[in-house]
Amino acid sequence: MRRIIKSVLDRTPDISVVGEAQDPLEAREAIKALNPDVVTLDIEMPRMNGLEFLEKIMRLRPTPVIMVSSLTVSGAETTIRALEIGAVDCVAKPEAGERDLFHSLPDKIRAAAKTKVGSLADRLRDRADDRPTAPNKTFRTDGSVLAIGSSTGGVEALTAILSCFPANCPPTVITQHMPPLFTRSFAERLNRLCAPTVAEASDGAQLLDGHVYIAPGSLTHHLEVVGTGRLRCRLRQAEAVNGHCPSVDVLFHSVAKAAGAGAVGIILTGMGRDGAAGLLAMRQAGARTLGQDAASSLVYGMPKVAHEVGAVERQVPLRRMGNEILQLTNTATDTPPCLSPQASK
Repeated sequence: MRRIIKSVLDRTPDISVVGEAQDPLEAREAIKALNPDVVTLDIEMPRMNGLEFLEKIMRLRPTPVIMVSSLTVSGAETTIRALEIGAVDCVAKPEAGERDLFHSLPDKIRAAAKTKVGSLADRLRDRADDRPTAPNKTFRTDGSVLAIGSSTGGVEALTAILSCFPANCPPTVITQHMPPLFTRSFAERLNRLCAPTVAEASDGAQLLDGHVYIAPGSLTHHLEVVGTGRLRCRLRQAEAVNGHCPSVDVLFHSVAKAAGAGAVGIILTGMGRDGAAGLLAMRQAGARTLGQDAASSLVYGMPKVAHEVGAVERQVPLRRMGNEILQLTNTATDTPPCLSPQASK
């Protein structure tokens, strides 16, 4: 894998491989000596697993890390945990016979080099400060459909937002850029952590209150919302849009058409411009729209472009995003259902 990764990156003029290591003990010394901008880290290594080593990096020498994982259930589960600990992004190991080896890695490295990576201690302290109170029992959905798009940094952002949703939250559809199989593990983890029911979207699934539908990681299908009256999920086979399949733009355009002013659109941290045009279509159709602000975005790319084209009604820090969403979709007039000490100031 090291040879393959180096070969791919050596063909990229603006990226230099400054060192290699066969295990975490070698890597520790190499990181100290070479001070790299970005580290690619395999989950499966001798002498210490990648997750344990990542925790040490994030505690002692915070550095942007991209996890390299096998396309297995255990590999996906470990990668999701790594993204929660502080890894910036992940890339799947190529399967036998795959020609386009690590095609997305150079772009992921460029984005990672620009990220703001804090120590694990800081991240844990911030999460404790922002922990929401229990959802207000008087929450009543106003019938809105909630659509969210995210990419790099989205695992942490989505976890923060959905963890303060009540069990009867508005029907929520999400496209998060992530390799196949990883989205299933992510959905299962969110389902254990959050009050609503969270699952990968299936073709034909009806949108229901208290349910969150995550677009399956795919190279062939996009998640859309379709129907009149009773809305449902559709997995449509099509080419990549903005280099992504599933694409946030495809989801947002479909929500604009199916739900119009009865929708709320959210664009979160991520690289590139996927979602900007679709969110603009949602706003033009009467939907309310929010974008994550620069300070709280791991990569202020997708929200920035959406803001620049006029798709974003307001920019909101991540610590307030869950509360802002629930205020937009709650018909109750008393205390908002999701409040944290910091967000209430």
